Amino acid sequence: MNQPDLTGNRFAPGTFTPDPRPSGRLAMMTAQTRLELILLLRNGEQLLLTMFIPITLLVGLSLLPFGDLGEDRVDKIVPAVMMVAVMSTAFTGQAIAVGFDRRYGALKRLGATPLPRWGIVAGKSAAVLIVVVMQAILLGAIGFALGWRPELAGVALGALVIALGTATFAAMGLLLGGTLKAEIVLALANILWFVMLGISSIVFASDDLPAAVNVLVRLVPSGALAVTLEDAMRTSIDWFGIAVLAAWGGVAAFLATRFFRFDQ
Repeated sequence: MNQPDLTGNRFAPGTFTPDPRPSGRLAMMTAQTRLELILLLRNGEQLLLTMFIPITLLVGLSLLPFGDLGEDRVDKIVPAVMMVAVMSTAFTGQAIAVGFDRRYGALKRLGATPLPRWGIVAGKSAAVLIVVVMQAILLGAIGFALGWRPELAGVALGALVIALGTATFAAMGLLLGGTLKAEIVLALANILWFVMLGISSIVFASDDLPAAVNVLVRLVPSGALAVTLEDAMRTSIDWFGIAVLAAWGGVAAFLATRFFRFDQ
């Protein structure tokens, strides 16, 4: 007597509805990116870091007679402020958000969903990149109104440097926010923000810094990004700064991959 074959599907696809299926990779990443972007833009502290502080710095430093930056002061200030914006969004804001997501169990719950780990990381990174692009456009428009006139080639090189700097600081933010307790992340991320801002400002305080001091400042990610971005806007490539950013980003990404935790 023949036995019925129960291993296959006896019904044609679409016979029963609903017909749940796992979403595609693009759909998952798009949904997660949208969620992360909404959460990022709805956070008042994040908006303060990402928009208000850089705009205030750009307008204030361009209009007020602060420091001896010469007649083309806006050409120096715009790259420096863009560096602050990238550092605020990709590092400080990212680290604090990840730290508190871990504290409240949001990342742990996301890890229990069908969304893969790469989707969580990619969604956060894509949201940060979108905000950085918005910042660059807004700051560039304000800088243009204040007299900033870069060449198109310089803008293109600057965009590549900003992308590299965003990846570097995002990796550092994920490392900090994914390994320490939320309270420590909150304090340390803000302290490091001020320290790196102070170090990078040394480059713009004087044009005749000793060579050793100049090199030391450019070994810090903020200093490397500020100088490399300024050179890029002038259609010049600072290979030393690019190497420094790539090294910081590579090391931070490797450590974050090994030690990142979804809960505290």
